[in-house]
Amino acid sequence: MAHHRPETLTGAPLGRESAYPEHYDAGLLYPIERAANRAPLGIEEGALPFDGEDEWHAFELSWLNARGKPIVAVARFRLPARSPRLIESKSWKLYLNSFNQSRFASTDEVIQLLERDLAEAAGAAVGVEVFGVDDPALTPRSLPGECIDDLDIEIADYTPSAAHLTVGEEIVEETLHSHLLKSNCPVTGQPDWGSVMIRYRGPKLDREGLLRYLVGYRQHQDFHEHCVEHIFTDLMARARPERLLVLARYVRRGGLDISPWRATPGERPPEPLRLARQ
Repeated sequence: MAHHRPETLTGAPLGRESAYPEHYDAGLLYPIERAANRAPLGIEEGALPFDGEDEWHAFELSWLNARGKPIVAVARFRLPARSPRLIESKSWKLYLNSFNQSRFASTDEVIQLLERDLAEAAGAAVGVEVFGVDDPALTPRSLPGECIDDLDIEIADYTPSAAHLTVGEEIVEETLHSHLLKSNCPVTGQPDWGSVMIRYRGPKLDREGLLRYLVGYRQHQDFHEHCVEHIFTDLMARARPERLLVLARYVRRGGLDISPWRATPGERPPEPLRLARQ
């Protein structure tokens, strides 16, 4: 598949060779307007059809204490879906690495800087938690619900097609998941591997069609966040559920993983939930 660099990344110093920063630099963060990717889905800013967050884990967070001794930690960030901008992941990695040789008086000072810088880049408050590397909160778990990956189906279409999504007359409440999600990074063209969970109440989804639809993202080029929004809007349009939650847990790359979720108002994901591949 040919790699296409979207207009939102024109002029961005991303996906190219970059020297790692030696000292803290908030200017490394590269925000991207969400609106350009939402418009083709019929999503208007100010009238979002979902609640949600982009949950990130950073496994390569380190800084020096006041005496020059290294501190290592894992951070969890919660970026609201209502924020006007997302933050490109490589720029986020470079920004976090700018802490490596900088001295800070305390963990609280680091958290305050992270909250300030990320909120300024995203245009909304960003939740920040910092954990020790052995914290039980980071223990991997499994996705709830039934896995549909063992369905014996033939697939020939590797682009997203909502036509695969069909429903019956029976009203059900169920949770399904798949580990076969893959899309491609719009910055580098590299593969992004993930798992996706769908929890809904409404007309029963045809599982074979759902799996074909999800595998259809295999050659799709987009950010993780917008893939989840694409799945959510297609399911709402084709299945018309009363309630819906779409949550993706993408595999860690460059020390960062991202787990966006989008849901009808009132729905919340199970938490905390980190998978073994992350």
